[in-house]
Amino acid sequence: MHVVIPAVISALLFSLGVYGVLARRNAILVLMSVELMLNAVNLNLVAFDVWIRDRLYGGQVLSLFVIVVAAAEVGLGLAIVLLVYRHRRSIDVDRLRALAESGGDGDTAEEPVAPERAAS
Repeated sequence: MHVVIPAVISALLFSLGVYGVLARRNAILVLMSVELMLNAVNLNLVAFDVWIRDRLYGGQVLSLFVIVVAAAEVGLGLAIVLLVYRHRRSIDVDRLRALAESGGDGDTAEEPVAPERAAS
């Protein structure tokens, strides 16, 4: 297989990921889009490692490292999303302005909503 095919597929995956990060407002979909971009990078790493015929398999080892970092990123990201949802009852990233600077145009930070007590 020629290296152009994985490179084109990787570019398409990365483009879809960038579109998802920029266009989506749901935090979980943004995380999924970031994962799509990381997988596109992994595909490139493995494809070029095979194409170059690296004897140390550096691209494949680096892609394993990226997979581990991506797994940690998803775990931490989902924990943050869950915590934000418990406090705000929304995971819309455009509505999360608690740490944003006030622009002086009357844009105020959204007040947190007290979490409901779970019926036990």
